[in-house]
Amino acid sequence: MPIARHHAEITLGMDAHDPAEGAVDFAFDTAQRWGVRLRAVHAWRFPSCVAELPFGVPEADRGAWEDQEVQLFADELRPWREEYPHVEVLEDVRLLPPAQALVRLSAGAGLVVVGRRSGGGSGAVERVLLRESLCPVAVVPA
Repeated sequence: MPIARHHAEITLGMDAHDPAEGAVDFAFDTAQRWGVRLRAVHAWRFPSCVAELPFGVPEADRGAWEDQEVQLFADELRPWREEYPHVEVLEDVRLLPPAQALVRLSAGAGLVVVGRRSGGGSGAVERVLLRESLCPVAVVPA
């Protein structure tokens, strides 16, 4: 598959809490073969307890939650970085809904890769990406 944009990166949408290993492997392998950077993206949301806070999210709590997400993401990517040492990886953790984060990043990507969970049907993120992405999308079985 030829890259859509010369020297464009591959964007991988990855849930650090439940990574789709097939998609992660596909993204790393493709980035290695194409010789491009891999932007690994983990989009997260505030815990449900935030709705109960009367004055919004204290900055210290937001920072602590974000630090946890960043560390979890780095830990999940570590074995893939070791398996694919020649792939340049940019870790990107965003406080956004996953579909929104990936559609925004599709503007600068040659390919967006996401996993598809068992059950066969497309999930909400995949449906939005297939409709709104500005580059090709690979939906890889988990």
